[in-house]
Amino acid sequence: MKKAYLISALSFALFLNATAQQQEWKIVPGKITSTWSEQVKPTATLPEYPRPQLVRGNWKNLNGLWNYAIRPKNQQQPTSWDGKILVPFAVESALSGVGKSVGKDNELWYNTTWSIPSSMQGKKILLHFGASDWRTTVYVNGKEAGTHEGGFDPFTIDITPFVKKGAQDIVVKVWDPTDEGPQPRGKQVNKPEGIWYTPVTGIWQTVWAEAVGNTYIAGTKQTPDIDQETLNVAPQVENLQPGDVVTVAAFDGSNKVAETQVSGGSVDLKIPSPKLWSPDAPFLYDLKLTVTRKGKVIDEVKSYFAMRKSSIGKDVNGVQRMLLNNKFLFQFGPLDQGWWPDGLYTAPTDEALKFDIVQTKAMGFNMIRKHIKVEPARWYYYCDLLGMLVWQDMPSGDLGNGWEMRPGIIDRATDKNRTPESEGYYRKEWNAIIEHLHNYPSIVVWTPFNEAWGQFKTVEIAEWTMKKDPSRLVNTASGGNFYPVGQIIDLHNYPEPAMPDPAIYGDKRAIVLGEYGGLGLPINDHSWQQKDNWGYQSFKNENDLFKRYSQFTDRLEGLIKLGLSAAVYTQTTDVEVEVNGLMTYDRKVQKVAVEKLKEVSTKLYNPALVTVKP
Repeated sequence: MKKAYLISALSFALFLNATAQQQEWKIVPGKITSTWSEQVKPTATLPEYPRPQLVRGNWKNLNGLWNYAIRPKNQQQPTSWDGKILVPFAVESALSGVGKSVGKDNELWYNTTWSIPSSMQGKKILLHFGASDWRTTVYVNGKEAGTHEGGFDPFTIDITPFVKKGAQDIVVKVWDPTDEGPQPRGKQVNKPEGIWYTPVTGIWQTVWAEAVGNTYIAGTKQTPDIDQETLNVAPQVENLQPGDVVTVAAFDGSNKVAETQVSGGSVDLKIPSPKLWSPDAPFLYDLKLTVTRKGKVIDEVKSYFAMRKSSIGKDVNGVQRMLLNNKFLFQFGPLDQGWWPDGLYTAPTDEALKFDIVQTKAMGFNMIRKHIKVEPARWYYYCDLLGMLVWQDMPSGDLGNGWEMRPGIIDRATDKNRTPESEGYYRKEWNAIIEHLHNYPSIVVWTPFNEAWGQFKTVEIAEWTMKKDPSRLVNTASGGNFYPVGQIIDLHNYPEPAMPDPAIYGDKRAIVLGEYGGLGLPINDHSWQQKDNWGYQSFKNENDLFKRYSQFTDRLEGLIKLGLSAAVYTQTTDVEVEVNGLMTYDRKVQKVAVEKLKEVSTKLYNPALVTVKP
């Protein structure tokens, strides 16, 4: 009876706590919101495991209501707080519960306390941030634990030296100059208009803690080779001791297909008769890595991989084509910016994050160009799982150089003379992004630059990217200034499809149409603002929009025969004042039925359109 009473009292206390937190937070009114915003709960905010490529069981999610304050730059830690913010939604977003700007003259401060669970005590404690924009300094129990600069790459701080008994006090300070600094910032500007959007300041991906032993697997690098039927695996193990054994095992479901040991560096795991990954058959193998010492398991993580190949090769007419698994597959997808009216950079829920990919596939696309943003790791996991090819952009910054999107025009296109500081920020973050995303098989193309936005030292950056990851293609400058480097030449043309001449460019590079379309259709009550919206070409109803879209698709079919390898339609959803999405910004209206879109896309994947040399 006493035990039942205690359980009942505990349940009631938890209920009161959840109710109190709900009352402390509400969505900032004034803008449209997605359906999933109603499912956001301060007591369980994005609770899913955030790192599907390296899974370990002993972890704690720290998302939820934190204290916040906005103070002038270079002041001491606040002694009082302005209110509550829902982490991990950026302070400018509606879902943060704050909806305020910060700016370069101020800093954003966060504070929370948490108790280390018994399962984590006595171990090394790692504090992970999925992403925080831009310069983030972390304090633990009054002492500075670490600083990170970068808005799109995850970072980890070992807070073990700062941990004390009882509750742990975490303070985070963030400074972000947005478009008034030289750092990569994508499409954020302090004064949003046109194709430029609201700033995103501070924490915008999951914050979580993890317990590990003194020797632990910190990461892996997995690179498939379908021609040799191998997977190269390079484990990164911290504090590996002499005599420790690292075992790598691959599984097809419950069936172990390969196993080997590695003592340092990398090892080739033989995958006999591999099942190849593709949009039509996105097969994933499971991977397990174990560290043993004198027969005892010291650490173990789970991961996954796919056997697939991204390359180019000539067709029977001598034109270079993009290949997947040594076969031509026309890659067709939308420009996907990954913005949300309620969460800005951050999807309201994991279901919402997955929805855009599911819907894109239902529309008949097999590729997404992830535009000027890096998504949370779970987004790429869903692309792997569902079979969606991804072209990954490097977020741009430090704009201002000359631009000529048509290749071959002299004296209009220029590389930007970036400062050493600006170059350093770009190189550091691009390297971190590639390393972070290397293991996701869905990614088949890296794009260092978009439309000459901050494009600099083009040949050097492209060659560095190709050397960094030879397993993928490099689209040097999508719609930007052309240099004879990389495996792809990319033209942007609005609204109609067009392509570079294969007779001039097709001998050395695959030809793609990196952006086209932009057909606009504003939907009342589902737009960021009710007037002064825009698209590259505007329509008043679905039928007229689809007729024009279908005409464009018919034109693509002819261009494929001539030498086009891929096309990117602008865009998946409306974004702020842009109304050229196939869905509204709140994802509540599909402007053209998915069945109609899929029907006109299917003909583009006809293998009879192109014959590749064996």
